[in-house]
Amino acid sequence: MNLSNLSVTELRALQEQIAQEIKAKTQAELVKAREEILAIAQNAGISLKDLLDSQSSAKNRAPKAKVAVRYRHPADSSLQWTGRGRQPKWVQEWVASGKSLDDLRV
Repeated sequence: MNLSNLSVTELRALQEQIAQEIKAKTQAELVKAREEILAIAQNAGISLKDLLDSQSSAKNRAPKAKVAVRYRHPADSSLQWTGRGRQPKWVQEWVASGKSLDDLRV
């Protein structure tokens, strides 16, 4: 197909047809892939629920590591901060009063 012979209107119409065809083929491939995955699971004797649960439980199994405290208030040890995220109000007040953040380091 020689595109240089087409007008701008014809090219835009062709562009729209291409976009619609891409969308339709992508959807068809998605349906086909889903059917193939279900067929493989059925042949292996695995239910869809078991297949999906095994993936979500694998994510949940990984323990989250606790982040060590890096800053602690010298007068009140219950006030502590890991150094991640926004500074707590007590840290902001400490720094605003002219004191160094390094003074709070554990």
